[in-house]
Amino acid sequence: MDATTLGKWMPLGERRTQLLSIALPIIGGMLSQNILNLVDIAMVGQLGDSALAATGVGSFFNYLSVAAVIGLATGVQATAARRIGQGRGSEAALSLNGGLLLALLIGAMLSVVLIELAPAILNSLNDDQQVVEQGTPYLQVRLVALAAVGMNFSFRGYWSAVHLTRLYFQTIICMHVINIFLNWVLIFGNLGAPELGVYGAGLATTISIFVGLGLHITFALRHAREAGFMRGLPARHELWRQVQISLPSSIQQMFFSGGLVVLIWIFGKIGTAEVAAANVLLTLGLVLLLPAMGIGIGCSTLVGNALGRNNAADAELWGWQSSGLVLLVNGTIGLLLIALATPLLSVFLHDPETLKLAYWPFIISALIVGFDTAGMVLINALLGAGASTRVMIVSIISQWLLFLPLAWLIGPVLGGGLLAVWLVQAGYRLAQALVFVWSWRSGFWKTIEV
Repeated sequence: MDATTLGKWMPLGERRTQLLSIALPIIGGMLSQNILNLVDIAMVGQLGDSALAATGVGSFFNYLSVAAVIGLATGVQATAARRIGQGRGSEAALSLNGGLLLALLIGAMLSVVLIELAPAILNSLNDDQQVVEQGTPYLQVRLVALAAVGMNFSFRGYWSAVHLTRLYFQTIICMHVINIFLNWVLIFGNLGAPELGVYGAGLATTISIFVGLGLHITFALRHAREAGFMRGLPARHELWRQVQISLPSSIQQMFFSGGLVVLIWIFGKIGTAEVAAANVLLTLGLVLLLPAMGIGIGCSTLVGNALGRNNAADAELWGWQSSGLVLLVNGTIGLLLIALATPLLSVFLHDPETLKLAYWPFIISALIVGFDTAGMVLINALLGAGASTRVMIVSIISQWLLFLPLAWLIGPVLGGGLLAVWLVQAGYRLAQALVFVWSWRSGFWKTIEV
């Protein structure tokens, strides 16, 4: 393959530098989030199984809650990137202002309602009263930061759009260091602080989120003031368009997270060992998504920039090159992981039968991860072009109307095990990736106004 042909499917030279300069800080920030999650589990785990279950249930519902506001980042990024490409950099931060306002209003209203409903919500999710008693205050203090989470994600969308993801990375690292330190202080009562247990873990996270918001605002006052930060809102029709882009993304994330819960419930109907194996497989799978998520966010920005310059051909090329890079990187990682399957799974699964149960599903995931994550990059490319409604429709239909009913039929109804359901999931992920390849190739997104 010569350089010209390779350049159609892989970013080379300056284009690769452009993409990775946006993507690598995002990947680093997400990696630090995974490390933080492991540290949180290790600290809370010292309090016992009920404490771990309380934070698990509370964190899951909190994730569902924040899905309503983190989708605002999609609208901010798509709009700001388009303004940069149009040469209207002095207006780029207006979309950020709009995203911050929407996050504040929506997040504050949701917080008030959900904090009041938290006891009833946890009682419906878990029958263990110890879990409910510890999980309720944990969830309530996490929900206090709902608006701040949405605002932080809006900042991430803006920093990505203007090629300043290093500011996101610096902020997220500071947040995680503070969170770990406050966990140590507030969970166990160190340095003379009260011993707050599970509640302390939630309080530490909430404080770190507000610290992150303060850092984002400080950075924006330095780096986004000339782009309009805190100097006005987008025109009414532009703000409405931003909402139209953001809302489908939020809905998609809510359905996706809900679908994972249903999948775990389906595995629970098959057996306890299947749930344990699936939890490990899904957790490892999230780590494998990191390169695709970072490169996808970078691709989204560069697509928006190109469309802002009225260069649809360059935008299309960014989609193919970014997905090609992820196909190569994650495809190679997947092949390497096949050789490491048993030792890697053995770190998390100590029962020989459960380990055996997880082996072939892990191999399947490793084989398809390149194609699966290349499709994820094209999702981000479509979002960067403003095609969030198409992404939402395809994602919800493929997951909720096709995969989950088929998984229920193959598993609990017909008696198939973890492997059978995992094969169905692999088919669903590959089919969805092909749909997004077709969607990108069709070019319908080239005429979307942002």
